[in-house]
Order: sequence, then C-alpha cells, then structure tokens
Amino acid sequence: MKLLITGITGFVGSHLAEYILNLNEGHEIYGLCRWRSPRDNLEKIYNKVTLLDADLCDLSALIRHFKVIKPDIIFHLAAQSYVLTSFNSPIQTLWSNVIGTTNLLEAVRIVEISPVIHVCSSSEVYGQVTEADVPIKETCPFRPASPYAVSKVGEDMVALQYWLSCGIKTIRTRMFTHTGPRRGDVFAMSFFAKQAAAGELGLTEPVIRVGNLKSVRTFCDVRDAVGAYWILVNKCKPGEVYNIGGSRTTTIGEALEILLSFSKTKFEIRVDPQLLRPSDVTLQIPCIDKFEKETGWQPTIPLERTLRDMLSFWREELKRCEWKALTVVK
Repeated sequence: MKLLITGITGFVGSHLAEYILNLNEGHEIYGLCRWRSPRDNLEKIYNKVTLLDADLCDLSALIRHFKVIKPDIIFHLAAQSYVLTSFNSPIQTLWSNVIGTTNLLEAVRIVEISPVIHVCSSSEVYGQVTEADVPIKETCPFRPASPYAVSKVGEDMVALQYWLSCGIKTIRTRMFTHTGPRRGDVFAMSFFAKQAAAGELGLTEPVIRVGNLKSVRTFCDVRDAVGAYWILVNKCKPGEVYNIGGSRTTTIGEALEILLSFSKTKFEIRVDPQLLRPSDVTLQIPCIDKFEKETGWQPTIPLERTLRDMLSFWREELKRCEWKALTVVK
C-alpha cells in the first residue's frame, strides 16, 4: 500500500514511519513536509521514505502530489501543536490546523481518490472538565481553553463534515498526553528532561524551570500511540472518533519526580511565571473503552521507561550539539 504521513519529520510522524517500516510489509511511505522542516528525526530511515515538498496551506501542491501518488492511507499528523505558542500566534494556529486540514480533504475530493484518512485531533478539545466528566468519553462537550484547542475543534469537525457531506473516509482520534524520545522541548516532560540533561553535563545550572505541576494527566508512550494509529486505520470505521491515551494517571509534578530519579544530579525546582498558561487544562483522564473494545489495543510501555528514554535522548542530543559547536569553533 501507499501511505502518506503529513508531519513525517515531527515527533509522532517519524515514530509512525519507523513503526510501519519495522512491520516489513512492503508499504511505500511518503511524507509531506515543508522545505524548511528539520530532517533530524528521520536520520535512521531517511533513505527508506519519500519526502514530498508541500505546505498544507498550498492546495495546488497537495492536488499535484495526490494525482501522482494516489495514497491508500493518509495519516494527518501535521499541525501547529504548541498550546502556549497558540496564545501568541492564534491566527497562524487556526490557519495551519483548520485551513490546512480543509485543504488536505479538499484535495482528496478534487483528485477523486478514496484513501482512509486518520485525522489527529486532540484531548484539548474537551478543555477544563469537571470531576463528573471523568473519565472523559467521546461524548463529553467541547470546552476549548486555548486557541490551539479551538483549532483542533475546527479540525475535528471539518473531518466529520467531509465524511458526512462527501463520503471521504475520515477517522478522528483525540489523543491524550503522549510523550517519548524526540518530543519537542516546548512540551513539559521533554523540557524537564532537556534541562536535567543539560544540568548533568554542566551546560546549565542544576535548576528545573517548571509551570503548573498540579495538572493531572495520563501518559502514553509515543511508540504505543503510533501502534494504536496503525490499528485504527486497519480496523476502525470511517466517520467515527476515538479517545486514545495511557492508563497511568499522575500529576506533572509526580512524573517529574520519576524523571529526576534517573539522574544522580540534585536539582532545584523553580516555578517560572512565563511557563504558566493564561488558561490551563488541569484534569485529563480519558475513557478509552470504545477504542479498546473495537481493536483490542492497550498501552504496554511503562511511564518509567518513557521518561528514562527521554532523558537518554536529551543526553545524547546535547552531547552531539556540543560536539558540533566545538567542531565549528575549531
């Protein structure tokens, strides 16, 4: 089969490409990416995938590529995904996520192909829920608490609309907190891991800058998440929506304690007001019964392994960056 991954150079996209390649089923993998997108996450598989130069906001480019490759499955993962950034760049966030998704689906309609399309929405659409809403089901009302969340509501509903109006085979997911190696450092646990690695290496003082540590989350490893996405497009029905997430519930602060237990360095925890959101979502516990019953999927990677692997990733990444800097100076 021909598979297209938007956002293939990103955190989840690169892990998904690796997962599919490791199946050894002979699938052709194409990745949509912008010319300026870093390729570092594809280092191990760069010669095994075909990258297509296009921006989701350029409908003509999407049409041109779809006419040539005619994908059987599309994983739509590309997005402006940083919640804090969305407060500073709301228009760009809405444009990328809502108009970009609309362009993707419109290109499918115009070219008259019929792929299964996974549209990656977000648990952020539910916003700040009450305790009565927990665990959060797919029927929970939307209460978006950031421009990012608003954009994901729009993306979610656009995908549903193209199924209802055009018969385009979209399947939506609302993934709850997921993390792992290669996660961008604008996300809490990866940011903490990067700071810890930098402190260990003596690149910074042994301080971990934090925002709100009391938020409650269930963590899912990205490698479990991409396995769920593969099962999704092979077993689930178009037009449906599914919550996906981990089973381990903890606060951000408790997860930070686990992360720092893998380091011999003693760190000071310091609250940084700049890391506090104007409005925050502090309770996110999913009900994933619907997805589990239809697919049999369950998360398998423990949080301890996820956090240990993240810390190891940042140790190696910072060492590599330091070596590159020394090479340039020489």
